[in-house]
Amino acid sequence: MTEVDTASVAWVLVATALIWIMIPGIGLFYSGMTKRKSALSMLWLSFMAMAVTSVQWFLIGYSLTFSMSGSRFIGDLAHVASINVLDGPALGSLTIPDIVFCIFQLMFAATATTIVTGAVCERGRMWPITVFTFVWCTLVYNFVACWIWSPNGWAFTLGALDYAGGTPVHMIAGASALAYSLLLGQRPPVTQIEQSRPHNVSNVFIGTVLSWFGWFGFNGGSGLVIGSRAALACVVTNLAACTGGFTWCMLDYFLTKPRYKFTVFGFCMGSMAGLVCITPGSGYVSAPSSLVFGIGGSACVYFGRKIKTLLKIDDPFDIFAQHGIGGFVGCLLTGIFTQKYIPALDQVTIAGGWLDGNWIQMSYQLALTGAAFVWSFVMTLIILFIMNKIPGLALRASDEAISEGIDYDQFNEYTHDYIEYQRDLYITKPTSVNSFMTVTPVDNIDNENVVQKQNEIKMIKINTIPTIQEAW
Repeated sequence: MTEVDTASVAWVLVATALIWIMIPGIGLFYSGMTKRKSALSMLWLSFMAMAVTSVQWFLIGYSLTFSMSGSRFIGDLAHVASINVLDGPALGSLTIPDIVFCIFQLMFAATATTIVTGAVCERGRMWPITVFTFVWCTLVYNFVACWIWSPNGWAFTLGALDYAGGTPVHMIAGASALAYSLLLGQRPPVTQIEQSRPHNVSNVFIGTVLSWFGWFGFNGGSGLVIGSRAALACVVTNLAACTGGFTWCMLDYFLTKPRYKFTVFGFCMGSMAGLVCITPGSGYVSAPSSLVFGIGGSACVYFGRKIKTLLKIDDPFDIFAQHGIGGFVGCLLTGIFTQKYIPALDQVTIAGGWLDGNWIQMSYQLALTGAAFVWSFVMTLIILFIMNKIPGLALRASDEAISEGIDYDQFNEYTHDYIEYQRDLYITKPTSVNSFMTVTPVDNIDNENVVQKQNEIKMIKINTIPTIQEAW
């Protein structure tokens, strides 16, 4: 191994921490979009996905993805249980230790699995999605990441370009979420109507802030070197997010009823679409080109949301549109706007895209995205079909659980337990000046009767209501 570049090691470790922030950010984003009675499950799943993926990655995931002795489609078990990943050079840089590269790449895998978990919103059970996370990471993510990021991968050797994960993170997560939503079925019609507005825009906003912040590490750190290219990746990331948010707001302003209204939620959705779209090209395109990624990505995702309606698939968070379509559009735009002078800043030589006259690059991009979509969608359907037949791993919660809320059914707690419904409900009434209030217990009322079936709650009659004078 050549001499370690301590500055680049420090930058990659900082980028790793930045990407970690994105995971609870996605959880908060999903939590704010869902109904209150299922918000906690989205927060829990973001951390559970990270935990399961971390174990999988250090056991077999890293070896399957980046083993140099593997095939063009998948690695082998040469580094199982993280054997021989401490002292050697990283796969993508001779000046970065392999262990640094290993944990950096873990964050990409964890981000992908966290995105997929949103598909179970309001109707999926927690055990199956936890098991699915491990299996999906092994049979879907590790394969596609190996194709494009391993030097042995067929897409890498073909010449396809994906700098930071438009295909192996976002597009396959969107395709898999679509498959999961398809097998789970739709939520009750009333729930779908109520879902048209997020229950907590503040959570959506905070989730967007954390994701945007973490994306600087997601894209900026993917070159594994601190320098001008990393700085440019951060610049184009920010520009795409800004233009994406503005574009979505304008579309909402003129096309969504009530018209001529701005929405915070719309800006958050648009900025996330811009971030997803710029991801595959962040280390290949110039700052002016990133404006096209932001505007084009946001517009395509905005109108792409209609696909779920045409297919009659209940995708609660528009994951397929946001990440599937956004990642796909970003990969195609990368084939157009890539300029070879940008990777040359890190002494990396490529043929460039259409702007450099490399007209065949688009065919490479289409080959990668097409293969990745088919593989992730079909494999997810197969995995879920088999799991659903195994006792204890039924994917969908019962109708009663859906009515009560996934938080109560799976966790017995909420993000906001305003008046502690699980305890006895008390009524306070003043009786005298000396004893201003006495607490009278009422018959225990179950949570579902208070929260979900308020129309069935019996009126509580107070026989005597003291006057103000009696109270004081």
